Amino acid sequence: MSHRPFPGRRAVLRGSLAASAALTLPTALGTAPAFARSGRPRAAWGVQTGDVTRDSGLVWVRSDRPARMIVETSATESFRRPRRWRGPLLGPGTDFTGTTRLRGLPAGEQIHYRVLLTDPDDPRRGGEPVTGTFRTVPDRRRDGVRFLWSGDLAGQGWGINPDFGGYRIFDAMARLDPDFFLFSGDTVYADGPIAATAALPDGGVWRNITTEEKAKVAESLAEFRGNFRYNLLDENLRRFNARVPSIVQWDDHEVRNNWYPGQRIADTDSRYTEKSVDVLAARARRAFGEYFPMSTPRPGAPGGPRPPGAAAGAAARCVRAGHADVPGRQLRR
Repeated sequence: MSHRPFPGRRAVLRGSLAASAALTLPTALGTAPAFARSGRPRAAWGVQTGDVTRDSGLVWVRSDRPARMIVETSATESFRRPRRWRGPLLGPGTDFTGTTRLRGLPAGEQIHYRVLLTDPDDPRRGGEPVTGTFRTVPDRRRDGVRFLWSGDLAGQGWGINPDFGGYRIFDAMARLDPDFFLFSGDTVYADGPIAATAALPDGGVWRNITTEEKAKVAESLAEFRGNFRYNLLDENLRRFNARVPSIVQWDDHEVRNNWYPGQRIADTDSRYTEKSVDVLAARARRAFGEYFPMSTPRPGAPGGPRPPGAAAGAAARCVRAGHADVPGRQLRR
């Protein structure tokens, strides 16, 4: 497929013959988590880091089955004399996702880490480790901080197009070697189904990878989770996540366009069988907390989820070390 120039961001966000997700990723990524004990746990959705401070960071992973999360860190990629953290058991309650807090790290240093998933009944049965890296926040303000700021991923029907190379923007962003990425809302478009094809203004065809959860608006917890998994089908994003920590906040499309607490969806909107936006928002918020590395209590934990606007405070703490300012945006909803 030839690469053609596109109209402006909002105007060109409408479009896609789909290659199946299974054509571009390992089989485990295109299927539901397996409970069979054959094989070993796999972390094919990549790794992410967030909540990075001067001496700590939070590592995220998703398994394809029940597993124990183990994280090792090192000052070098050789992983000589690694330090090890025993993480949580990953299971269906969190859609097989989990995070591990790394503490006591040196300030302003490159941290190399790898995540290993082991069989919860037999620690000797472990999958291939998945590696990543991040920099801790420097001790001195004059050291400076470089960060990227963006949002609105896969909206208005424009999804992952293998002919185009997927989300190539993330490779360009990674080449800038930022200290962190401020993902400023609309991290998914839960109210925006992604079809197999869409017509381009010049008569061409945009072809999307499609999944069952992205075939309709998200209503169930499984569908909201599937929206977050969809973006991780892209190898560019997975590479970026392994190299650059994120500070994440949500806007409106994590639930639906311009929603507000207490809203009822009109009976004439046949896309939704669940009419309570509060119910949809609770499911979306749970999936949001499961799929990003943030200090959000897991379901059932005391205190409930961290308000999405708390991401702004985390970003401000990071950029103050480098005399930078966080761009403004509506932070709470």
